[in-house]
Amino acid sequence: MNKSYRKPATALLLVAIATTVLWTTGASLAQRGEGRRPPRPGGGEKPEIEDTLRLNVYADNWFSLYINGELVAVDSIRFMPHNVISVDVFPKYPMTLAVIAKDNADAKTGMEYNNTQIGDGGFILKLADGTVTGPHWKAKSVSYGPIDRDTRDPRVVHEELPENWFAIDFDDSLWQAAKAYDEQTVRPKRPFYQYDFEGAKFIWADDLELDNTVLFRLTVDSPPDGSQPKRFPILESN
Repeated sequence: MNKSYRKPATALLLVAIATTVLWTTGASLAQRGEGRRPPRPGGGEKPEIEDTLRLNVYADNWFSLYINGELVAVDSIRFMPHNVISVDVFPKYPMTLAVIAKDNADAKTGMEYNNTQIGDGGFILKLADGTVTGPHWKAKSVSYGPIDRDTRDPRVVHEELPENWFAIDFDDSLWQAAKAYDEQTVRPKRPFYQYDFEGAKFIWADDLELDNTVLFRLTVDSPPDGSQPKRFPILESN
């Protein structure tokens, strides 16, 4: 090779090696949760994406979820196909979770598929701190029908949503315990099996078919998995 070409070629090779090393190091630090931005003087450390938790939710057919009184996740598909909503959330304990879940029931008849049959519900949730759905949740049905399973003259009972039912300080002491259902009864569709719901139970109110809209609540005082939540004083005044 002509010597006049060696120096540029060598320089390009060194640049490529250095770039690869820097990229690999950065990726490794990110995977370990290192390489955080240094806090500004007097400002305190800010949370990074590594400080969030993954939340997986499956509902038959639809839900919206609040954490500490703030809307965090809404099912993007009203009816079908069934889907899983998986999002990152920033935890703050004590943590109050509040959910409204709906089966796809006609508001007047309580039936589905153009009023040809009675449907069924089901809700399941898992948060990466070990929070899962189960009979320790509180539940309240606010829509029920068709009464007596009468599909010829279907009637539905509706109850107004309690004011601020999703708020942290809402009193749910009179609500019943959620009822747990096994997987074979709810019969979740394929997307359910593509996400982590280990340890979680399907829940609903007393009747999986006739309770059409159900409210759920749970307060989590600390991470169930025993982990120590990280404090960010810069956010504590918010």
